[in-house]
Amino acid sequence: MEGEEFYGAAYKGSKQFSQQEVKTANATGFGAAADDYMERGIDLNEQLIRNKPATFFFKMKGDAMKDAGIFDNDILIVDRSVKLVNGKIIIAILNGELLVRRFHKNFSSAFLIPENSRYKNINLAEFTNFSVWGVVTYVIHPV
Repeated sequence: MEGEEFYGAAYKGSKQFSQQEVKTANATGFGAAADDYMERGIDLNEQLIRNKPATFFFKMKGDAMKDAGIFDNDILIVDRSVKLVNGKIIIAILNGELLVRRFHKNFSSAFLIPENSRYKNINLAEFTNFSVWGVVTYVIHPV
């Protein structure tokens, strides 16, 4: 990752106007007093996506990360421009298989740690075909 350049997104949000600029109609002919205190709506793209060209959505399959609050069919927001550091949850490709695991590195080796006791830790020293697709930044969990 050293020597890589970071390019920020030119994306500035999807709103072309704020709520204050939308004219409201009132049957009585008077504007509501609360209209003066209206705030702009929440744009989830602005809130959840830091770098649009480097961000993708990933649908979780399986229960390997359930103790971290990531369940089957959750939507993961993954940013490829975020630096890989110890303790982050990542999307990894290991021998052609996509995995969602927590990355842990100590002095001598690196591991992919599941957040479910049914699964074993994966020692990356045992594999030659490993790459990181991105770091999970947010999880969208349906209620």
